[in-house]
Amino acid sequence: MTFSVATWNINSVRLRLPIVESFLQTYQPDVLCLQETKCPNDQFPTKAFHKLGYTNVEIHGQKGYHGVATISKHPLEEVVSRDFCGMGDTRHLDSIVRAPGRSIRVHNFYVPAGGDEPDPAINPKFRHKLDFLDEMRSIPADPGKADSAILVGDLNIAPLETDVWSHKQLLKVVSHTPLETETLEDLRMKGGWSDLMRVFIPPEEKIFTWWSYRARDWDVTDRGRRLDHVWGSPDLESLVEDITVLREARGWEKPSDHVPVIARFAI
Repeated sequence: MTFSVATWNINSVRLRLPIVESFLQTYQPDVLCLQETKCPNDQFPTKAFHKLGYTNVEIHGQKGYHGVATISKHPLEEVVSRDFCGMGDTRHLDSIVRAPGRSIRVHNFYVPAGGDEPDPAINPKFRHKLDFLDEMRSIPADPGKADSAILVGDLNIAPLETDVWSHKQLLKVVSHTPLETETLEDLRMKGGWSDLMRVFIPPEEKIFTWWSYRARDWDVTDRGRRLDHVWGSPDLESLVEDITVLREARGWEKPSDHVPVIARFAI
């Protein structure tokens, strides 16, 4: 049997519902984790997902900003969300997916972008991002009552040189500064998480999951970054069958600036 989880910063779930529905019909992941849903809970299009067979929907949203949703074919249990940094932002969902053959704890994250200036002394948004990452250290790769653990989402950091179109040109750009990349890698390793995208795709190969809306010729210039991630508890390393970055989704009608990432496991 296989188990698949997809992560996608959708940048407004209601605005882009047609491409989300098309994606689910075509790729049929067991679980879809959305970020930046920009939708209060009572206006989330739950019925649309139910019609597609995704009868288990957990949402943590707010009007116009942030928001995460975990959408599953299988039961979701022990669902909790944490208010990181006490900001009241909806940026996290933790749930156990009861899939046939294996139970998996899934953390769905939307890390703050951090603004434009990579200096916490003068940029409160960047300070918030660093504080958020510091609090993420309390989320280890511990499945608890499940068999395995996965952490996915828009972490808004491209940690490796091959995760950006130009390492040298982006060293002072938020999302690829040494302070961010070293912090993210440190918390990942100390938390016992494996970077499953890089387990399957060698670190020497470039991976991008985001291309700016400002670039009309994004496909030609290819100035992307890997901001979306799939981490897992170490037991999942040997079970990874495939990691797909759906690059073509960036060219769909009314696209998000992020594309879906699908991880498939043998369970």
